[in-house]
Amino acid sequence: MIESTLKQIIADLGEGRTPRLSADDFPCFSEEALAGKEHVSPACLDVIAASLTPADIPTFERALRAIDEGDLAWLGFKVVYDAAAAQANVDNEVTKKYGEAGSADGEPLVFFCNDAKEIVASRAYSDRDKFQMKDVTRGPSMHNEQFEGLTWASVALFEPVRVWLLGASDASSEVCALAAHVGFDVVAVDYDAAYLNEERFPAARRILLPGGTFEGLSAYEARPEDYVCVLTRGHMFDPEGCVWAAKCGARYIGMMGCKGKNDTVHDLVLAKGATQEDWERIKRPIGLKFGAKTPAELAIAIVAELVDVRYRQRYSAEARERHERSLGR
Repeated sequence: MIESTLKQIIADLGEGRTPRLSADDFPCFSEEALAGKEHVSPACLDVIAASLTPADIPTFERALRAIDEGDLAWLGFKVVYDAAAAQANVDNEVTKKYGEAGSADGEPLVFFCNDAKEIVASRAYSDRDKFQMKDVTRGPSMHNEQFEGLTWASVALFEPVRVWLLGASDASSEVCALAAHVGFDVVAVDYDAAYLNEERFPAARRILLPGGTFEGLSAYEARPEDYVCVLTRGHMFDPEGCVWAAKCGARYIGMMGCKGKNDTVHDLVLAKGATQEDWERIKRPIGLKFGAKTPAELAIAIVAELVDVRYRQRYSAEARERHERSLGR
C-alpha cells in the first residue's frame, strides 16, 4: 500500500472530489486476484469510489497511521452485488449466531481493521458485518463468499515477508509457487538462465548471477527480517548460500540436505568465515517433517515451515495460545 495513494484519497475527499481507485494500488481487485469470481470485477472500484464521502476520511487516516506504526492491519472493502440478499441473510444452523440481521445495509463500504480487531468505518455495521470485517485479518479474508449478496476483499497495510530462494532447483521452483500463493515476496537467485526463468519462477523477482557461480551473491543483501532458503542445484553452492544468509543476519535460514551432506557443509561454512553460532541458527534439513520426498512434497513441507515461522514472528505466545484454544486444539 502506497502512502501517497492514501493521502491523495484523503485530499480528494476533503475537496469534495471522487477519488480514483486503481487495482494497481488495491491488487485485491486485479484481474488475476478475481479470476473465477463471478460477482466482482475491477470495475467495482469505481462503484466503491463513487460511494466515498468526507465521512470516510478517518478510515484512510487510520490506515496511514497503521503504516507509520508498522501495525498488522488491513484496508477492507465490502462489495455488494445484491443488496436485498445481503441484508436478508440469516445465520445457518452450523455457524455461530451473529444476530437476526444480515448486512447493515446494501451499500459498499471501505473500512480499517487491524489484528487487535480495531475497526474504523464511516457507517454503522451489523454483527454479521463485524464478523466478516474482523476476518479480513485472517490473510487476507475468510468467509468472504459465505453469504449471498455481498463479498469482502482487503489489502495489507504492511509489507509481506521476503523469502530468498538461493538456487533454481526443481524444489525451489515448487517453493516459489506456493510461497507466493500464501503471501510471501519471493526472490529467486541462480547463475543459469536455463533454470532461472519466467516459466519456472513466474511469481518471483529473479536475480541471475554472472560467472557460473554464486560469488556474485555478495553484491546483494538480505534484510534482517528476511527468510532465506538454501536450495542450490546439486547442493553445490549451499555453503556460500549459508554464509551469505548468516552474514546478512536473516531472521530465518533453512537448508535442504541429509545429515551426512550437512556435516560436510558445516566444515565448509566455518572455513568460509561463519561461526558455530551461525551454523546452529540454520534449520537443517529445511521444512516440517511428514515424509515429503518429491520436489512438490518438499515444497509443501518448506512453505508450511515458513508459514509457521511467520505466524510465530507476528503473534505473541499468548495470542497463539488463544488462537489454538479457539480452534479446540
